[in-house]
Amino acid sequence: MEAPVEAEVENEDGDSICGDLCFMDKGLRSISELSLDSSLHAINLHCNNISKIEAIDHVWNLQHLDLSSNQINRIEGLNTLTKLCTLNLSCNLITRIEGLEALTNLTRLNLSYNHINDLSGLIPLHGIKHKLRYIDLHSNCIDSIHHLLQCVVGLNFLTNLILEKNGEDNPVCRVPGYRAVMLQTLPQLRILDCKNIFGEPVNLSEINSSRLQCIEGLLDHLVSSDSPLNISEDETSDSLIDNVPEKDLRPKRDTDMTSESDYGNRKECNRRIPRRSKIPYYSKTIQTIKHHNKNNAFMSCNRKMKPTFCKDLYVRSSLANCNMLEESEEQKTEIIKVDNSSSEDTTYRTLVEQLDQEREKRWKAEQAEKKLLDYIAELHKHANEKKDIHSLALLTTDRLREIIFKERNSKVQLEVMVHKLQNEIKKLTIELIKARDQQEDHIRHLRILEKALEKMERQKGQQQAAQMRLIQEVELKAAAADTEINLLRTSLHQEKEQVQQLHELIALKEQEHRKELETREFLSDAEFQEALAKEVAKEERKHEQDIKEYQEKIDTLNQQYMDLENEFRIALTVEARRFKDVKDGFENVATELAKSKHALVWAQRKENESSSLIKDLTCMVKEQKTKLAEVSKLKQETAANLQNQINTLEILIEDDKQKSIQIELLKHEKVQLISELAAKESLIYGLRTERKVWGHELAQQGSSLALDRGKLEAQIESLCRENESLRKANECDNDALRIKCKIIEDQTETIGKLKTCVQEREEQIKILQEKITEIQKCTQEQLDEKSSQLDDIIEKLERHNERKEKLKQQLKVKELELEEIRKAYSTLNQKWHDKGELLSHLEMQVKEVKEKFENKERKLKAERDKSIELQKDAVEKLHSMDDAFKKQVDAIVEAHHAEIIQLASEKQKYIDSANLKVHRVEEEMRELLQETCKNKKAMEEKIRQLAFALTEIQQEM
Repeated sequence: MEAPVEAEVENEDGDSICGDLCFMDKGLRSISELSLDSSLHAINLHCNNISKIEAIDHVWNLQHLDLSSNQINRIEGLNTLTKLCTLNLSCNLITRIEGLEALTNLTRLNLSYNHINDLSGLIPLHGIKHKLRYIDLHSNCIDSIHHLLQCVVGLNFLTNLILEKNGEDNPVCRVPGYRAVMLQTLPQLRILDCKNIFGEPVNLSEINSSRLQCIEGLLDHLVSSDSPLNISEDETSDSLIDNVPEKDLRPKRDTDMTSESDYGNRKECNRRIPRRSKIPYYSKTIQTIKHHNKNNAFMSCNRKMKPTFCKDLYVRSSLANCNMLEESEEQKTEIIKVDNSSSEDTTYRTLVEQLDQEREKRWKAEQAEKKLLDYIAELHKHANEKKDIHSLALLTTDRLREIIFKERNSKVQLEVMVHKLQNEIKKLTIELIKARDQQEDHIRHLRILEKALEKMERQKGQQQAAQMRLIQEVELKAAAADTEINLLRTSLHQEKEQVQQLHELIALKEQEHRKELETREFLSDAEFQEALAKEVAKEERKHEQDIKEYQEKIDTLNQQYMDLENEFRIALTVEARRFKDVKDGFENVATELAKSKHALVWAQRKENESSSLIKDLTCMVKEQKTKLAEVSKLKQETAANLQNQINTLEILIEDDKQKSIQIELLKHEKVQLISELAAKESLIYGLRTERKVWGHELAQQGSSLALDRGKLEAQIESLCRENESLRKANECDNDALRIKCKIIEDQTETIGKLKTCVQEREEQIKILQEKITEIQKCTQEQLDEKSSQLDDIIEKLERHNERKEKLKQQLKVKELELEEIRKAYSTLNQKWHDKGELLSHLEMQVKEVKEKFENKERKLKAERDKSIELQKDAVEKLHSMDDAFKKQVDAIVEAHHAEIIQLASEKQKYIDSANLKVHRVEEEMRELLQETCKNKKAMEEKIRQLAFALTEIQQEM
């Protein structure tokens, strides 16, 4: 669980909290149960049973609100809390972020351990008006990275975003490349999931403590800047003399100072020269050193608090020494004046000793001055060198950081592109496998159809052969019928001739009978009539018997003839039906053949299209493979470049003194990048040549396919010609059959006419029955011959019937085969229709995939062009940075030269002033020596006078 709000407030602001209200774990069900004052600043209602945010509209000054571990399911009732800074709603039942539009001062928002999947409530917080810096959303249900970025991208002050903490995360955290995408699209972020932008874990408590230390350092600096700096002359001289050998404190602090701080300190030194402080200087340095050791992370704050008083102190030390010498001389003169009454020897000795002491002090002062000047020069040299190195290090680190960020962004982009391309390659491989399987199925179906077409052609040939056989048999039957008709005609002609002969015989016999009657003697009428009646009765009986017999034979023959005609008609009708059936079957087979040919042509076209599509897909896959190889090479190269740059960074961090060597390494890396660009251009040129070669190969394959297509079209034309020739032959056969049918109809009409003639002749035969008795023998013989002919015709009819039955059986078999072929053709047609739909669907899919691939290729080309432009811009920026760096170096060198000239001029001034002071001291010493000489002479004269006076006194004694 989260800590209370007070701790967070103290850690973030560091101010004391007044007007707080804390009701933790009190079993509250509603905020309205409490009487809240409008002057409250913080409310903590952690671990209660509150289900709705209400009754806090009147708390205008509320800055911190903690409603964690409750049963709140909606964010509401916060529109009037415009001063609210921190809001903790963790461990609730919230599913959507809303109602935060009016919270313009909200900086921290904790919504962890909820059921949030909609972040649209953060969109109104976009812009400069809202200052939201910290959002905690771990242990929720956020699963869309696009929705997350859309809702968070406009939060300009957001620096800390937590979606995963201690292994408890959101589903979006498991998306590949999530961290890289978040850091790339949200450049304002400094901490993501408790890690900085470099992936290092960050402790929030240390950040808060460092903030407090920084604030304390700033307060100390303000206090120290307000305190006066008055240093006495004696203390400064003592501190300088004591601190000359201690060279460890000030150089350490000078190395940490930047150019800006040094420049500011120089200004402060120049401003603070006339002011004198009463505080000892060493105590201040000790305090600042202690503060420096305590707060190493915030040296930039403490560096500004150290004033550098070296120059001022050195001038003051020389002045102090001069003043001390003057005071000592004055004291000596006073002593000499006071002790005028002492002896000259003692005074002389004391004066000599004092002179020696003064000379020793002067020599020591000169030595100290030389040491101080040397030390100042060394310090200036070290400071200048360290400033130069520090500025170079800062510039190089900034440049390298920018390069690292760019490389990381490019690496992230390349990883995303590689992931997308891998997914596309997987999809394309799956589609390729499906297309290959479908192609194999199509090839199998084509082979089956070719086999079926071959069978159909064989069956068609067999049917044509059977039809030709049937036609030949019909022609043979027609020829046999023609011969039979000719024989019947000849027999009729013979019968006519016989009838004529019979008429002639009858006429002769009548003439003979008339002659006999004329010559015959006539009997009496009664006898003649009786005999005649007897003979007539006998002859009538015989004649009636003969007529009956003949009539029976004629009836049988007519019946047989009628039967033969009926059978012949039935045979003709059956043959006509068979011919029609055969013709219909032939036409059906021809139409089916045309349909199958059309289906075959359509299938061949589809196969050609599918093969071309497969070739296009294979070419696309090869191009993608080459592009993936290029991307992998680029990735390896970028990884190698990153490794080299990381190594160079480590070398730069470890060895700050070798910046010039590192600049040369950067130049070498620049040359390597240029060579790598040239290598990439050569690779692109090689890929283009490979693409041209593939295009030539595709053109050759297209020409070969066109040749194959021409051959197939020629074969189809030849088959069409054969079909037309067969149709023409069929039409000729049909015309011949029609002619024969007309001939047979004419013959049947002639037979009918003959029947009418026969009937007339039978009537004539009935009239001439007496004459027929003589011709019975001939007719009997003719009847025997006709009976034999009829037997032959019956045998032929039986053979024809047998052939008819065989043909019927064959027709039934053929009809069954045709039904099977039709069924197979219908199934094949349905299959081809289904396959055509599948092929059309595949074509649409392939076209869509091709369009997608072309769009992706265009995007990749645009990205490649953009990357090339970015590289060019980066190279130009590097050139500009190098020029700027050179200009900065030149400016720094010129500034250093100017500073050196100024220091030399100031040093010359100080030396001139020191020489003037030494000259003055020497003049004063000379004057003192002259005065001492004069005093010595006066003393000697006095001594002489005293000695003369004493000698005179002794002489007088």
